[in-house]
Amino acid sequence: MKQASLWFRSNFSPLQQLLLLGFFIRMLSVFFSKGFGWHDDHFLIIEPAQNWADGFDNNWIPSEKNPDIQPQGHSFFYIGIHYYLFKFCAWLHISDPQSKMLLVRFLHALWSLLIIKYGYKIALQYADKKVAWYVGLFLTFYWFIPFTSVRNLVEFVSVPPFLISIYLLKKQALTYKDFLAAGFWLGLAFSIRFQTLFISAGIGLALLIYRTSFKNILLLALSFFTVVFLTQGVIDYVIWKRPFAEFASYVEYNINNASTYGTDNWHMYFDLILGLLIPPLSIALFAGYFVSWKKMPLLFWPGIIYLAFHTYFPNKQERFIMTILPLVIISGTAGMFMLYEKHKEKISLKIIRRCWIFVLVLNSILLCVLTVSYSKKHRVEAMSYLYGKGDSNNFLIEDGTKESDFLIPPLYYYGKWPSVYGITKLNTADSALKYYNSLPENDKPTYVVFWKAENIENRVTALKKCFPHLNYEATIEPSLIDKTLFWLNPKGNDNQTAFIYRLPKN
Repeated sequence: MKQASLWFRSNFSPLQQLLLLGFFIRMLSVFFSKGFGWHDDHFLIIEPAQNWADGFDNNWIPSEKNPDIQPQGHSFFYIGIHYYLFKFCAWLHISDPQSKMLLVRFLHALWSLLIIKYGYKIALQYADKKVAWYVGLFLTFYWFIPFTSVRNLVEFVSVPPFLISIYLLKKQALTYKDFLAAGFWLGLAFSIRFQTLFISAGIGLALLIYRTSFKNILLLALSFFTVVFLTQGVIDYVIWKRPFAEFASYVEYNINNASTYGTDNWHMYFDLILGLLIPPLSIALFAGYFVSWKKMPLLFWPGIIYLAFHTYFPNKQERFIMTILPLVIISGTAGMFMLYEKHKEKISLKIIRRCWIFVLVLNSILLCVLTVSYSKKHRVEAMSYLYGKGDSNNFLIEDGTKESDFLIPPLYYYGKWPSVYGITKLNTADSALKYYNSLPENDKPTYVVFWKAENIENRVTALKKCFPHLNYEATIEPSLIDKTLFWLNPKGNDNQTAFIYRLPKN
């Protein structure tokens, strides 16, 4: 083991070592961390892209069936990449949904390695190799990063472009090409996620404060707006006959629905940063982030403007903070070492060692669990089960513990796009029977998927009164991470057992 470690260190540079380690641990997530993490990284990306690739209509773009559809505030650039990826898979005759998602996770894992690469290189621009090494380690092994790196989470997918931009703008001998390239990458980040506009604004402010020439700032802005015009203006004009329709709709929707979704106290994001980065290390990193503001303005101002806006805005969701965590890690690590050098005579090495052990042990446990976690397993596997059976064109959802809205099934894994009927307290079994009888024979549901184990026997009995030939097929248990999240927050994480029953046609 010692010889292998020596060979590894002698044959690869520190950055190469970090990238290889990062690749290895992300591959674990690629193969084992199936499912999706949040609603948006599946239903706003994968579902519409595959739906369009299959040639079906949905409620996002106008069509002959839905000519009056209006923009809903989604950038089609990132979704469009997946559309062409799925079309390519169809050309290769790859149809299995899980196989395609394996490819999607793999490509995202490779993309996320840029966070390690440019996080390390940015740290080297401001500090020494020791600091850069720690930055690389944190960006490689923080417990939530491999899991997040393989998700279709725009909050994290948009990070590499603006890190590349920051790196370019910190180069010693800047040329006009660097400003054009930096603008290109910032425009790309915006096209993936609109809210990175605050990151770009912070970078612009840092350049103004440190007296960058107006000509170079203009070049950066010109490049940025050119990319945005091509990826948003042109695409929206083709679809909606007016440029930037989706961005305008996004702004309007968020203003009108500022308090519709998750809201919390003003310090929610500060709590999340301190929690995700694991105290007491998180406290040191956060302190270092604020200490290093003069030395690292291109990291500080984008992060603080982004954080300030999201702290002020009522709509607060946990995933929003993922965008700036790499900024906090990079500048926070440099600032933490600055604080240590300044106050090391007053700091107890014994306490520091104990803190490191605590953080290392806790992070390792969380890393091992989350890296290979199957998220939303019961929903995904229920649809995969029906896909594998291959004898179903439609199914029913029974979510009888809910009043009206039922938990949406991820139809991507079903491989077909039926209009699924949900049985709830308001939409009873009698209503489902009427719906069933109204359908053509080929479109009649052949399975019923029950969400949750709560009162399951009575719910099955009630449904059998209308569908007496209902037969049990399978039980899909939630994964460990799903059970844990449900235990921590039952209202916010509807991760429970799924029961599948066959509904023979009459």
